[in-house]
Amino acid sequence: MITIYGMRASGNCYKLQLLLDQLGRDYRWIDVDSAHGATRTPEFLGKNPNGKVPLLELEDGRRLAESDAILCYLAEGTRFWPSGAEPGDAWLRAQTLQWLFFEQYSHEPCIAVARFIRGWLPPEHPRQADVPALIERGKGVLAVMEQHLLEREWFVGERYGLADIALYAYTHCAGDGGFDLSPYPNIEAWLARIRAQPGHTPMQA
Repeated sequence: MITIYGMRASGNCYKLQLLLDQLGRDYRWIDVDSAHGATRTPEFLGKNPNGKVPLLELEDGRRLAESDAILCYLAEGTRFWPSGAEPGDAWLRAQTLQWLFFEQYSHEPCIAVARFIRGWLPPEHPRQADVPALIERGKGVLAVMEQHLLEREWFVGERYGLADIALYAYTHCAGDGGFDLSPYPNIEAWLARIRAQPGHTPMQA
């Protein structure tokens, strides 16, 4: 059985839980409180020298870090990731990767970081002053997503897939970071479609 080291309240970790639950796949989850230094211990650094979760560990001891890399690995051969065997699959895979990169380099640095600052740092922490700028940047990110969803239900192709899972993880809890999603009706409708997917499980605090 595979093992996931993760923090359940982390969107990056939740992505993996959501995918695995929707696949109906068995896995072992080991809670690691990264917000309070548990990923900086010598024991954990021996598993992932980068000191971050999530971390996938296979039965044979191989390990894989970085949430979106793990998503791609776990989704290989499933309905969530184009197989590459059909015409157009290479394009769909490339589009999926495009949104995974967008999620990590544009979306997470403002939406997830604002959530972390507001939810895990004390009110007097200096980083609280960063939140207004993060929210302004995040509005631009949400506007890109809103426009993309104007005439489509899913981010890539005609069905729910990895790009949706990756972007859903922190978008659905963006309110924790101070974001108001009401100006983005296409995003709100997309979030509702994901919540209605078979096997959907909520993020745990």
